[in-house]
Formats: sequence, structure tokens, C-alpha cells
Amino acid sequence: MLDQTITIRNLELKNRLVMPPMHTGLATEDGRATEALADYYHERAEHSAPGLIIMEHTCITEAGRASKTQLSIAADDRIDDHRKLTDAIHTAGGRVFLQLNHAGAAAQPLQPRENVSASAVALPLGKLNRGVPRALTKEEIRILQDRFVEAAARAMRAGYDGVEIHSAHGYLLDQFYSPLTNRRTDEYGAQTIENRTRFLRETLSAVRGAIGSDTPLAVRLGGADYAPGGATEEDAVEACRLLEAAGADLLDISGGMCSYVRPGHPEAGYFGSMTEKIKAAVSTPVLLTGGVTTRADAERLLAEQKADLIGVGRALFKDAHWREHS
Repeated sequence: MLDQTITIRNLELKNRLVMPPMHTGLATEDGRATEALADYYHERAEHSAPGLIIMEHTCITEAGRASKTQLSIAADDRIDDHRKLTDAIHTAGGRVFLQLNHAGAAAQPLQPRENVSASAVALPLGKLNRGVPRALTKEEIRILQDRFVEAAARAMRAGYDGVEIHSAHGYLLDQFYSPLTNRRTDEYGAQTIENRTRFLRETLSAVRGAIGSDTPLAVRLGGADYAPGGATEEDAVEACRLLEAAGADLLDISGGMCSYVRPGHPEAGYFGSMTEKIKAAVSTPVLLTGGVTTRADAERLLAEQKADLIGVGRALFKDAHWREHS
């Protein structure tokens, strides 16, 4: 099953193996692509040949940077940098989406400044806790939506095959989705999942206008926090129904305030209980990542209807020849 083709909007992928976004640290300290980074992706596209590579998270504004060596697409002068990456992957026969992100309360901008979030609540994720942020105003939300749109337009000019919006792992859009960090009482507030996903859904609609009707548009959703008072798997199902209606072409499911791990669950496909429920509720393709290290694991999870595509992360990160060795 792993080698079966699948179509995401109008893009046919040659198989159902995905290399999910993982920070490499190979960009420069101001977020520019390097030859080493291009070589890294070329090697994996050539030897393990995933149907899709999702580029590591890339900041849409310098104030929303998650780390010094995070890739940036915050200005037009970064387009040529990204063209090096898309060319490297395309020449090896691969397809690639660019993941767009704003770190919000977890940001580490190059210049010190005030961090922002859904509410003035410190992140429960200790490794990302930068203190208590300031709540965004509605006007600032609209401005950041414009920044996502501008970044998506640059991605198209750089040759990406699609775009993914990052709403997981405790970053800004996840900070709106999670009840652990959203204490707002307006239309972006925590009262309903419709409100908690409003920023994300409005951003999806705006980005669609920038990339056109033929280009795939994915969402990485931190569906559940697996913590008391946090987002649940049932929340994720409802959120994915809303995201499908908003035009998402691929639902890339991961953790929320628990990041990309699930406490107490070391098994392959540890978010599978959540993706199985989502897959049963939507027709949009669902991507499962988390703890998958072997081809046998990937084949089994597909056969069990846990998802439509399987992401192999750390194993591919470590070994460009994973397909040959798995």
C-alpha cells in the first residue's frame, strides 16, 4: 500500500510515504538556505524517494521566528534561497510543500521584542516557554493573516508544489486552538471549536486566494494536547470537519501542547487513535506521523485504516537511504 499513488487536490504523489517537516539547523543564523541544506533534501528525495517532502517550518515574519537557524520566507529576497531547495528536490524527482509558521509566544526573534499569543498565558510546553506573552488584537490577527498570504505567494514563486499552514506543537495558531492557552472571549475565543479554529480557517481562505485553485493547501493540526483541560481527540475530529469545509486538501495530524510526542505512547503511529477517528469523519486525505521507523510499520498502519499517508520522520532525518535499509 505504501507504494500506491494518491492525489492531493490536483497533484498526484507517486507513493504514500511522506517526509514530515523537521528542523535541521542547516540554515544560516538569519534563516537563509545553504548548499548543505539543499544537499540534505536532494539526498533524501533521491534515495528514499518519498511521495512528498514537507519543508521544515519556515517563519513568515522575523518577529515570529522560532530559532536562529529557522528558515525564513519573510521577505522577497528569500525567494531565490528557496528556489535552491525546490530545485534540489525536483531534480531528484520529488514533490515538496513549504510549511509556514509563526511561533507566537514561543518566538525567539533576532531582535528582542514582545511575544504575542491568543491570550496572556505562558505556554505549558516548558521548552518553548518564553514568559507571559501579550494577547493579539483583532487588527493584529488580520495583519498576521496578510503575512501568511504574502509568504504563501513567495512560496509559489520559489517553485513549491503546495503550502502547509503550521497549527501544532505549541506555536501561534495552536495557541488559539488549545484551551490551555486561549482564554479569549471574542469570536477567536475558547468557547467553541469554531472560534478556536477561526484564525486558522480565515488564514486558509486567504492563502487559497494567493496560491490559486489548483495548488494543494495542507494544515498541520496539533489535534490533541493529551493534558487535563486541553484539546481532545474529539475536538480534533470536529476541527478537521471545519478545516475540510474551509478548503484544506491534506490534514497532517500531530500533537498540540505535547509537541510531536505523546506521553506514555512509544509505539509506532502513536497518534493513530486520533487519525483513525478523523479519517472516518472526513474525505480529505489524512497524514499520520509519530514513531514510525520501518516500512512494515507504515504498511500496517495503512492497512489498519489509521490514515491515507504515513510520515517517517526521525528515521529519514538520520538516514537518507531509509528505503534501502528499512
